[in-house]
Amino acid sequence: MKYRIMKLKSGFISHITDKEAILVPTSSTEFSGVVRGNKTFGAILELLKDDTDEEKIIAALGKRFDAPEELIASDVRRALSELARVGAIEE
Repeated sequence: MKYRIMKLKSGFISHITDKEAILVPTSSTEFSGVVRGNKTFGAILELLKDDTDEEKIIAALGKRFDAPEELIASDVRRALSELARVGAIEE
């Protein structure tokens, strides 16, 4: 299966702590609001700073977190769906 290459758009700024990740748009985006998530979401945001794809994100999180691959894949898909909804991902 071929995955699309994606990256976090430059119009969004992330702030990641040990417990929480926050994504905020700059004035150059259509979305106005804040997207909050847990440290898994923060790890996804970090990976999206460079060109990547869904498969690479799932593999990287599998090495980092002790969780079943199916759960990680589900979390990644949900996060990517939310990021796409707010226009934070470029392909």
